[in-house]
Amino acid sequence: MESIAASALLATLGHPGRLDVFRLIARRAPGGVRPGEMAEALGLKPNTLSVYLSALEQAGLIEARRQGRAIYYRLQTAPMGALIDFLVLDCCRSRPELCAPRTAYALSPTDKGPADMADMSFNVLFICTGNSARSIFAEALLRDLGGEKFNAYSAGVQPYSALNPNAVELLQRNGHDIAPLRSKQISEYQTEGAPEMDFVFTVCDTAANEECPPWPGQPISGHWGLPDPVKAAGTEAEKSLAFARSYAAMRRRIQAFVALPFSQLDRLSLQQRVDEIAEIDASADA
Repeated sequence: MESIAASALLATLGHPGRLDVFRLIARRAPGGVRPGEMAEALGLKPNTLSVYLSALEQAGLIEARRQGRAIYYRLQTAPMGALIDFLVLDCCRSRPELCAPRTAYALSPTDKGPADMADMSFNVLFICTGNSARSIFAEALLRDLGGEKFNAYSAGVQPYSALNPNAVELLQRNGHDIAPLRSKQISEYQTEGAPEMDFVFTVCDTAANEECPPWPGQPISGHWGLPDPVKAAGTEAEKSLAFARSYAAMRRRIQAFVALPFSQLDRLSLQQRVDEIAEIDASADA
């Protein structure tokens, strides 16, 4: 990358509003974000957001893609990667690890090689807003489908005081033990002595849009967003159907996850497979 091109990208990112929009889109990579969701998350007026998106798209940092009837904005990883390379290439006389240790650690393969993964168990955390339905479904499903290979946890960024009764009834009907389940604040897993996570998944867009500090150990992360059944409107039958669909979609994703050949995959391959699982039932999520 030439200095002129790098300067243009930095100038585009130099505006606080554009930078906030870019960082939100980057947090959702490789998936995309709808404009309405961005406006709500960042508290921006639609016309202001449109100006920011246009500038970022013209700079080549993001691109718009149509998915069904919705437009999603996605990160253009190549220009951003080239900019990062340009900034650190000559750092400290070609010793970039001295300048950007956090970036280097975040992008490096896991210290746990395939041989280690064959016999180890994984700590997996599912995060959503209220921790009353979707993340609870995921915790219960992984606990029962994954066996001893996985330790399942869930939490909310704004947890409710109790689990949703429709979610509880559905789990009981499907044979899950609800005794260990409760709504928990995400900070419970960010304190000293908390289990170190190997995987962290967000299962709602609100949680995915939150700016969270890095997790110790740089776990593999993914966004497995699903519509919130708690917000379903209509008759009781229609609400029950929303919960059933959310549970069924999460079950298919958990089944695909536990079936992964962990001992045969390096970190990059495992991350790719996790991102692919997010596409299961994705058309129903839009």
